[in-house]
Amino acid sequence: MTTLTQGNARGEARKAEQPAAEIAAKARRANQRRKVWIWVGRVALAVVIIGGWQLCTNVKPDGKHPLVDPFFFGMPTQIWDSLVALFTNTEDASFGSIWENIWVTGQEAILGFLLGTGVGIVLGLLLGSNRYLSAVVGPYIRIVNSIPRIILGSIFIVAFGLGTFPKVLLAAVLVFFVVFFNAFQGVREVDQNLVANVRVLGASPFQVAMHVTIPSAMTWIIASLHTAFGFAIIGALVAEVLGAQQGLGLIISQAQGKFDPDTVFACMIIIAVITLVAEFLIGLLEHTLLKWRPPNKSEAQTI
Repeated sequence: MTTLTQGNARGEARKAEQPAAEIAAKARRANQRRKVWIWVGRVALAVVIIGGWQLCTNVKPDGKHPLVDPFFFGMPTQIWDSLVALFTNTEDASFGSIWENIWVTGQEAILGFLLGTGVGIVLGLLLGSNRYLSAVVGPYIRIVNSIPRIILGSIFIVAFGLGTFPKVLLAAVLVFFVVFFNAFQGVREVDQNLVANVRVLGASPFQVAMHVTIPSAMTWIIASLHTAFGFAIIGALVAEVLGAQQGLGLIISQAQGKFDPDTVFACMIIIAVITLVAEFLIGLLEHTLLKWRPPNKSEAQTI
């Protein structure tokens, strides 16, 4: 009797597992179909934009003038030719190898990103947790933040020359404010009841910061990094356009002087690739540091 009962129980368990397995399989297939359709949509959008652009530069309704003048806006096929030329024709290039220029701009952006992020996190956490310091230093931070960045770039170029340092400084300034305000707000959003409970249990201020304040603010800080690296690239490029001996900004500036929009767009493609790679690496960092946080709905649907 006992054996019969156990057999019935196992049979019922297998019957219950089958629908669950079928549901999981259907969910996986639905997710795969969704990913396929997302990529189809992405490719279709790129084809429409690039193909429409190319078409508008070739169609001439009056027989003379195209809908989009390639002299001012370039055309995809010529942009591709310029991109290939940047990586192949290095002997005649007045700016040197394209790889050297990518390295220079990347180095400036990365150093500025690290510097701005570090200072922004430290000051954001410090001022966010200390209302007296926030009241004293806050107005000065807002004043500096109101200064147009291109003016700061000109000041840095005049003061420190055409080397790497002024580009790193300008990139760091742009990154700093993005990270600082997120870190500052992240500290202010920490659950004060949780902080009070931890203090009641005997935690020191350092322990409160390490185990409550910083982990709680980390979500805000990591979120700011996705935007911050883009600003680091912008800072490095703006400083190079203002004055540089090498870098993608210098190539863009020279192409602008020659009325060469194709090379400008080719450099934009290179910058986009660098930014996407950095975005991917920051996403890996986010998943590593925030493993404890359950994924929200938007993250669960991101591929």
